[in-house]
Amino acid sequence: MRAWAHDTGWALEDVLRRQAGVVRPHDVLPWLTIADIRREVADGRWQRPRQGVYVTHNAGLTDEQERWVCVLAGPPGSALAGLTAAELDGLEGFAVPEVHLSVPVGTRRPRRDGLVVHYSSHLQPVDIHPVKEPRRTRIARSLVDAASWEAVERRSRALILAGVQQRRVRPDDLRDALSRRGPCKHHALLTESIEDAEGGIASVPEREFEQIRRRFGLPAPDRQAVVRRAGGRYYLDVDWEAYGAGTEVHGIQHLQIHNWDADLDRHNELTARGRRILQFSSYSVRHRQEHVGALVTRALRQGGWRS
Repeated sequence: MRAWAHDTGWALEDVLRRQAGVVRPHDVLPWLTIADIRREVADGRWQRPRQGVYVTHNAGLTDEQERWVCVLAGPPGSALAGLTAAELDGLEGFAVPEVHLSVPVGTRRPRRDGLVVHYSSHLQPVDIHPVKEPRRTRIARSLVDAASWEAVERRSRALILAGVQQRRVRPDDLRDALSRRGPCKHHALLTESIEDAEGGIASVPEREFEQIRRRFGLPAPDRQAVVRRAGGRYYLDVDWEAYGAGTEVHGIQHLQIHNWDADLDRHNELTARGRRILQFSSYSVRHRQEHVGALVTRALRQGGWRS
């Protein structure tokens, strides 16, 4: 038996369990000396994947242990961030193999295969979760960071919407986190996406669809047109009754299962009655206006409209 094993008690075991067996010397110094740690490494029972960071076995590291190694190898103030932190807090569908770590500007850059380092001068204590381990950003900040680091706008937007749709974060929390983020890539898109997650169609100004209509020379529609049906009525966002066509613009709330089924039923009923109803995301109305305009033009012409 190792000489120190008799005297450590449950306290050391608790540290090792909490940190998945990954420690720095000061984590165990109340129970182990530097000489004890070096002896464990020299005898092949422990390993040192990074200077000053030790793992209390000699086998391959688990994903959890990799995250602990990256955090403990970073400078003071480091925290798991972006998709790494968001996945730990329950975000689904965006898992990444690498570990994302946020470190303070001006500190040394930790290096390790599979580690992606992001420097931040705007990470505040309120952005760090006060309890969860390994040390990481709160879900709202994690999503805002991850979205701002994305190269592709659609994926950036999808991250924000998914966080709300999966009930991991509230739009207000995202907006608050973004306010502390400082200048960042996709800032305007993130603001739009948060608004869409919160309000859906109400967040798409009428002037944006009006820009499409004017650009393509389309006839003026009825807006929020009432369509009656057996047992009730519903509204179409934009309607050209004379040409049997209309459009609906969807925000994130339409992706919820109960809303989705209702929307599909409404769309099917209108189609069965001979209407051509085009459905667009609020993102498309803002950022794919040529595509939207071309499709609406074709639908109106099918109904007899001639420009």
